[in-house]
Amino acid sequence: MTVLSVCNHKGGTGKTTTTIHVAAALGLSGWRTLVIDLDPQGFLTHTMGIEEPPSDQSVAAFFDADADPGRIPIQEAAGFDLIPSSSTLTRRMRDLNKPTDVLWVREALQRLDLEYDLLLFDTAAAVTVYSLNALVASQHVLIPVLPEYQSVVGGEQTYQTTQLVENKLNPRLDTRQFLFTQVDARKRIHKTYREYIREKYGEEVLDTIVRTSTSLAKTRDGATTVFDHDSSSRGALDYANATDELVARLQSASEDASSEEAPSAAAPNDLSAEAAPEVSEMLNS
Repeated sequence: MTVLSVCNHKGGTGKTTTTIHVAAALGLSGWRTLVIDLDPQGFLTHTMGIEEPPSDQSVAAFFDADADPGRIPIQEAAGFDLIPSSSTLTRRMRDLNKPTDVLWVREALQRLDLEYDLLLFDTAAAVTVYSLNALVASQHVLIPVLPEYQSVVGGEQTYQTTQLVENKLNPRLDTRQFLFTQVDARKRIHKTYREYIREKYGEEVLDTIVRTSTSLAKTRDGATTVFDHDSSSRGALDYANATDELVARLQSASEDASSEEAPSAAAPNDLSAEAAPEVSEMLNS
């Protein structure tokens, strides 16, 4: 199973919209896809029309030693399955400050028998213990970035966080990819920041862009995606193409990894509490 985190430390980048539409596009292509909403605000869960479940029936069970993640009811969404978020995550966060508290999700997934092709994490627009849990459990990262100053700064900070996680916590975090969202070709600043990111990060930037689209804004009503109500729209076309390109890159990375010898670095399963940095160190880096 391929595991991908969708992250940007700044809000307003189309992160949740991207998670939903990549998952929906994968579902239309026949991929068995699971989304885990690790944002305490649960915007993705609410967007898909799912009411907040009891704590033990949400992703919060991943962070409870007495809970059984295998008993979480998996919800059906628009072409993909979903483990919903819970506001309990906000209250629980203050207690998650030990070095090993970045490992909860990875260990929960190891106990589950999930029959999916791809798992996506939607994360909060901040560096939190939950976003770190997602990165520690992932092989790949997708960074949606609106080509404007705040979003670009957030995207670059996110990129740096992924490097830190790879170096200290998860050597299997193979790839990170930028995806430009809400692109307006009429804005010179959008062109300037797109050129900047492409020049700096090269092949780690998807060729496909997601343009501004009224059809995407409408998907926030009725728990549907753009593929449900306007499959010929610009938003549907852009996310379908972006997903195709992303899948091709993930498959290429997987083939490259399988053809190489295993790295000498310790695998994530072997990460001990002594080797894990303090959560506060990660959050303040």
